[in-house]
Order: sequence, then C-alpha cells, then structure tokens
Amino acid sequence: MDLNVDLLKRLCETPGIPGREERVRALIEKEIEGLFDEVRSDSLGNLICRRAPRNGKKNGKNGNGGKSTDRPTKVLLLCHMDEIGFYVKGIDDQGFIRLNAAGGFDTRNLFSRRVLVVTDGGDLRGVMNPGGRPVHIASEEDKKKIPEVKEFFVDLGLPAEEVKKRVKIGDYVVMDEPFLDLGQKMVSKAMDNRVACWLGIEAVRALDKSGAGHACELYVAFTTQEEVGLRGAKVSSFGIDPDIGVGLDVTLACDTPGVPSDETVTVQGKGFGLHVMDSSFISDYRLINDIEAVAQQKEIPCQRTILPRGGQDGAAAQLATKGCRAVGITVGTRYIHTVTEMVHKTDLAAARDVLAAWLPTIS
Repeated sequence: MDLNVDLLKRLCETPGIPGREERVRALIEKEIEGLFDEVRSDSLGNLICRRAPRNGKKNGKNGNGGKSTDRPTKVLLLCHMDEIGFYVKGIDDQGFIRLNAAGGFDTRNLFSRRVLVVTDGGDLRGVMNPGGRPVHIASEEDKKKIPEVKEFFVDLGLPAEEVKKRVKIGDYVVMDEPFLDLGQKMVSKAMDNRVACWLGIEAVRALDKSGAGHACELYVAFTTQEEVGLRGAKVSSFGIDPDIGVGLDVTLACDTPGVPSDETVTVQGKGFGLHVMDSSFISDYRLINDIEAVAQQKEIPCQRTILPRGGQDGAAAQLATKGCRAVGITVGTRYIHTVTEMVHKTDLAAARDVLAAWLPTIS
C-alpha cells in the first residue's frame, strides 16, 4: 500500500495545541511547495491554500443546487492542525507546573505521562501526574478517585528557581510519545487531526498524479483552534465563502472490547467514514450519495457514520455567509484523545483515494 507514512509521523510528532499551531503550519508550508497556486495565512493563523481549475470546463452548475453561475464551484477542504494539550497557568514554589486544558480530556488517560513543555527558549521534557498519594500509601478511597485536570502537574526534575526562569505562563504542554508503525495500523498522539492535514496534502498530490484535473476552484484550509470551538474553520469559511465544504477529520472506531456493536461508529479496515451527522451538523444527502457512488465505482471501501456527540469543521463551512452544502470524510480512529490513537492504513488510503477520485467529478 502506497502511503507517505513519514509525512504522517512528522505531522503527529510536531507539537501544536489550539492557538499555538505555528510549528505544524510551518511544516505544512514547506511540504506543499509547488502544490498550490496561492498560499497565505490569515489573522487567526489558518493556512489557506488555493488551486485554480485544471483542465476542466464549467457546465453551469456550482455545486449548490445546480444554480447557474459564471464562476467555478468553490470547494473547501477543512483540516484542523491543532491537537489537545495544555497551557501553563502557574508554577508553584516547589517548581511544579500547573495546567489549564486546551481541548477535551478524559483524565483517566492522563496518569503517569511523559510530556513536552514548549517554551520560547526551547522544549523541556518532563512527566505529568495528579496530586495525591502513590499506590503504596493510598487508601482504598484514594484509589477510586478520578482527579480533575486542575489536579495534574508537570515535574521537570529541575530546581524551582530554574523552572521559573525557563517556563512562563502561556507556554504550552503536549504529550511526548513516539509514532509507531505497526504494519497494518499506525499509533500516535495527535492523529486527531494530523490525519486530516495529511489528507489535505496527499489527496491533492494523488489528484495531480492521476492527471484527471478538476473544474472546481479548490481550497484547502489547514485550520486552527478546532478543539476549542471550530474557530479557525469559522474564519476561513467566511473568508472563502465556499459552495461545497468538506470537513476532514478522524472519528471514533469503537470496535473494541466493552463497547456494544451498535455504538462502534466505525469498524477499522472497512474503509473511510462517510459522515452523515454529529451534534454540530448534518451532511448534505446529495453529497453523501455522490461520494458513495464514486467510492463504489472505484471500489474504494466506504462506511457511513453517525457520531452521537462531538463536532467538526464541516459544521463551520455549512453555516458560513450564505451557507453551503457540506459533508464530512473521516478516518475511524481507536482511543481518540489519548496518546494511543490508532488508525488503519486501509481506511487512511481510502479517504485519500476517494477525495482524489471525487474532486474531478465536481463541475
């Protein structure tokens, strides 16, 4: 299977929480040189990339109900760059760093983690734990307690005065775990949503390689601050005013022990997820049918998905300016919002391939 695993590894291992996506943006800017006609950053830090139509002819449809137009259909792919993480909110007299979450955490997954503290003077490795007694002196009641985020702290193993000299309020913290290639699957922190960043690059590369061209005016927005309210997607969608918006993201793959079969959302290895709805938006049924038809024609594995809770950038595109037709294309991921986020290579390749096959069909 032809997958650019190295790119996904570099994307996942690059730190970037909501509001501090600049390292991820810089990596992407370097990676996409020559792939787009225009590349710019906006005031919220979104990276907006545009490709003019290639070898395509307009037929009077703009992808928004078949309304006649004198311009190409604008298609916007939205790929958020941020991962969940923490901001430093204080340093106590012993040099322990206190944290404020940027994104949603299940604190059961935060015990005994290695972390990276990102500062202007360089990155510092440390460990994160909750306050309280360790297992050898903990009571049975202590062991049952699930701490809140505010009870966690980072220990850099340095004297308090050195920590205060090197770390300041507003520096940020991410998990520090290596990317793993397990053969059929890959594991990393920040698959949510560096998977989409990968798709935004690799789908356009596949489109180029196919030679099919596209009649649409194609935008790829690598967005900021999705994990705290789709903020970058709202700004970029208003600026671009698309006719079709596509939210690229991961979604749950709960095909694991302890989860009823009707709550799996996706099953790994059965293809990309065609996102019907979540709590933020409902995909346009015509786009769902069109993409599914392309997948069937090209024999690309596909599964329809519904996520009972949660949201993604496609919702921001749907509600921007006059509104637009929107849909989600997702990759089922086990153990989301942990350092063990796992994706199947078949599903990732399917998401890339269906985008490259579908975009040339838009007139």
